[in-house]
Amino acid sequence: MRFDQLSVGQTAAIRKTISESDIVWYAGITGDFNPIHIDAEYAARTRFGTRIAHGMLTAGLVSQVLGMRLPGTGAVYLGQTLRFTAPVRAGDTIEARAEVIELIPGKQRVRLRTVCVNQDGDTVLEGEALMLMEDISL
Repeated sequence: MRFDQLSVGQTAAIRKTISESDIVWYAGITGDFNPIHIDAEYAARTRFGTRIAHGMLTAGLVSQVLGMRLPGTGAVYLGQTLRFTAPVRAGDTIEARAEVIELIPGKQRVRLRTVCVNQDGDTVLEGEALMLMEDISL
């Protein structure tokens, strides 16, 4: 998408059901083997009572909606704030949403509100992203 095709209030979303293998693969890729994510016995003794997905795995869904839907291909991540508000577990279906909240024409930048909600409508992540638009036709 080109910068001149964006408007404040524009939204996009993607959905993904988080699987056990997503969590294991993410641990292997990142090296984050914190037992809260991979050890059921350990996780059972925590406040969550079960294993939870890595917060950054959920944040990766935000990257997908930004890079593929809004603003989409040609956009470059400049920054992201994140606040994790609830755990994500294997089997949860997460919807990542983005909404354009500011356009910065002189710098070809766009600021977006980002949020992830689970299948029950509970917010599990919220934040803001700043993207640089590269107006290159594909």
